[in-house]
Amino acid sequence: MATKIFVNLPVQSLDRSVGFFTKLGYTFNAQFTDANATCMIISEDIYAMLLVKDFFKTFTKKEIADATKVTEVLIALTAESRAAVDTLVDKAVAAGGKEYKEKMDQGFMYQRSFQDLDGHQWEILWMDPAAIK
Repeated sequence: MATKIFVNLPVQSLDRSVGFFTKLGYTFNAQFTDANATCMIISEDIYAMLLVKDFFKTFTKKEIADATKVTEVLIALTAESRAAVDTLVDKAVAAGGKEYKEKMDQGFMYQRSFQDLDGHQWEILWMDPAAIK
């Protein structure tokens, strides 16, 4: 069985976040969704648990970072092509997210970034399979 990853992210409004990520093409597992949380399916082995802040607080003794002011994590996802990178980031911006920094194009690797509605930074990248050894 492959290792799965569940990234847990605090959000201000679950409905607003679900609406945003739905516009990006993501779906959600209803079995793990209630008024406090939802499970966003990124791939067969990658999930983002979007948790309302009060519920998120029950999982940690530490202060929750305000992602609009500090960077708590960089979430990097691969895309199948340069065009797929552009499509996803353009959708994020159209849905109310913000492009975070200028695109990076190194020929064999292409990357763009966006912030979601809660300020979490998503790095979307394509890497030429021939460059991976």
